Parts: sequence; structure tokens; C-alpha cells
Amino acid sequence: MTYLDHLTIAWVHLRERKRQTILTALGVAVGSAMLVTTIAIAGGMSRNVVNKIIDIAPHIIVSAERIEPLVPDNLLGSTGNFLGFVEKNITVAEKKTIKNYPDTVERIGSVGEVEIVSPFVTSNLIVRNRSRFTSCTAKGVLPEKEAGIANLGKKLVESNALAELAYTPDGILVGNLLAEDLKASYHSRLLLISKNGLEFPVTVVGRFSTGFNAKDRQEAYINLALAQRIEGIAANAVTSIGLRTADVGRAGEVAEKVEQLTGFQSESWDESNKNVIEFYNRNGTITLVLVGFVFIVAGLGVSSVMTTVVLQKIKDIAIMRSMGVKQSSITAIFMTEGFIIGLLGVVFGCPIGHFITRLVGTIRFEANTAGVLQSDRINISETPESYIIVIVFGILISVISSIGPARKAAGYVPVKILRGQM
Repeated sequence: MTYLDHLTIAWVHLRERKRQTILTALGVAVGSAMLVTTIAIAGGMSRNVVNKIIDIAPHIIVSAERIEPLVPDNLLGSTGNFLGFVEKNITVAEKKTIKNYPDTVERIGSVGEVEIVSPFVTSNLIVRNRSRFTSCTAKGVLPEKEAGIANLGKKLVESNALAELAYTPDGILVGNLLAEDLKASYHSRLLLISKNGLEFPVTVVGRFSTGFNAKDRQEAYINLALAQRIEGIAANAVTSIGLRTADVGRAGEVAEKVEQLTGFQSESWDESNKNVIEFYNRNGTITLVLVGFVFIVAGLGVSSVMTTVVLQKIKDIAIMRSMGVKQSSITAIFMTEGFIIGLLGVVFGCPIGHFITRLVGTIRFEANTAGVLQSDRINISETPESYIIVIVFGILISVISSIGPARKAAGYVPVKILRGQM
């Protein structure tokens, strides 16, 4: 028998049981639609997180940690297995810094893939507004440089805040959620308290909103000179340097170049935010596995229908076998039926999934600050690959589910069936 013969007989069998065939194909269609929607939502969530990280954070951060530690300046010398030190007042809590940072910035600037270089100093502080206070991380920056690194210009609540920060030595640009917690508004006077108990009065020059709740609630920007005073470090020293590259996809390669050039440890954005990205990817995978069980249920439906068809067509099977039809052809006929059911299911299920995905994408709701990100919608991301995966998976499950009934049909002994012994 040819493949066309297998297909013709399989189609006749399914057509005779239209209701069961339609209901079974509908089960596969529901599984296909659910999987298409789930893949789009899970991919959209992960993609949204990655895009926001790329948008608000440096592509590469050069830290003050050296690849090879410097030789201590109080080392007298070494003989055999002994080292000799002179007694010296060493401040253990001294903050690690990149000294003479203009020279380091110049060297980094020679790397062709680097577009923007922004030195900064971070300070963990207590910020107070009258009776309200909270902890925050103040980032001392050069406003004109940081504007290009974090796209701050697009995230300002007050459009001229960056320009005002540049000419206001004691200015501070706060996250919108931090401003809400402190009940602070434009030109409010705040007090920054360092870990040594020193107080630094500042003036709010504006607010920013990145969409990352943790950043908007815990971070603020101040001028580099003020941050250096708060941390008690020299005017030519910084704690880190942020870089923005021409191609974010090559940030890892550029980080390696910068590391070799400067001798300081450099991390790309995906390394720095590895835990966050893995968390969202892991959640998406778990969701896909759970939704995939819908296909398993649909597969059981296919197996049930195929078993019923085999029992009803048992005499037809015996006649075909007695006419010389091989066991492999009987198996192929019933597996073709499973293929047809799976094909019908994904043909109808994928467009339904696309429609549901588009419908979900149009839903709008009030953004809240309870989660990691602020969003007023469910982000979706549809790709051709996801539809290919669903189509292949749907058909494969249906074919696999038909193997058992198909082998059972091929294993019948024609003589016993015709004698009525089965």
C-alpha cells in the first residue's frame, strides 16, 4: 500500500466518527492555543526585563577590584617563605577606589566599541525629610555623562532636572517612589547622613521613574564632587566606571578587552543581572511545563479515540490482513489518523492562540509598585519559532498517542477475528 492509500483509509475512518474526531482535535487545539499564549507572555516578560535593564543600567561596569592585587606599599621584602612588613596605620574600612580615574577613562575611551564613559561614586546613606527617613543609595555622577548611560533624559518627571543638577552642587535627583516615601517635592530640602554620622543638606532638583520599583524607591543621583566629599575620597578617585557600548550584544567581549586594558574587573550587564534574568527565564520554563500537560491530556484523548476506532474496525482490519495487507501498513494507517487529528488541532489552535495573545496584549490596568517592575500591561512577544514548536509538539503528541492503538490493531490475528473468537 502507498502513503496515499494509508491517508485515504485513515480519513474515511475519522470521517465516519465526525463528533469524536472534532472533539479530539478540539482538545489539541485548546492545548495549542494555550501554549502559544503562554510562550508569548513568558517571552514578553523576560524580554521586558532585559530591555529595561539595558535601558537603565550601564552595559559594562568597571569596579575598583583589580584582577591582580597590587603589592602592599608597606612590604619591606621577602626571603624564602617569609615576608617583612613595617608597622603602619592601615585603615581596613577604606573604600576601594579607582585612583587617577581620568587616565583610566582615557584608556577605556580608546576601545572602539565604547560610546560613553561615566565615572561614578556610590554611597549608602540615610536620607531624611523632617520626621521621615529611609535608606538609599546615592550615585555621584557627572550629569552630562550619566544622561547617556542610563537614558535619564527620557525618565525624568521634571524635564530640566538633569540640567539643574549639573549647576546645583548640592542638588539631588531622586526616584519617584523615594520622593513619595519622604513626601518630598521639587526644591524640598533633604538631609543626607553618611555612615560616619556626617550630615549633608541637599535640594531636590527633580525626580525620575525607570519602572524598576527597587531602583525608583532606593536610588538617587547627586554630583560626583559631593559624593567624593561624603565618602572622603580624593577628587581624582571614583568607586566605579560605567560604560555604554555600540552593540549591547557584544558587551561581554568588550568587558574582557577593558579588563585587560585597565587591570580592573569589568562586568557586562548580563553578568551583573544574571540572577534577575535567570529568575524570569526559570518562571517562564515552569509555566510552559505546566501548560504542556494540557497537551498530554489531549494526547490521552487521541489515544482513547484511536482505541475506539480500532475496536470498531476490527473486522475491517481482519479482512485487510487476509487480503495480504502488511502489519506495518495497518500500523501506518492508524498512526496517520493520529497525525491528521494533531494537524487539525494545531491548524485551528495556533490562530486562536494568536488571537488570544493579541487580546491579552490590549488589556490595560493600573500600574502598581508591589512587584519588581511597574507596568500597566501584560507584555507579549510572538516569534515564528514559538509557532513552529507548538505545531511540531502538537502533531508529535498526537502521533505518539496513536502508537499503542496502532500496534494493537496490527497485532490482531485475522483468522480468530473472522471466526468470532475475538
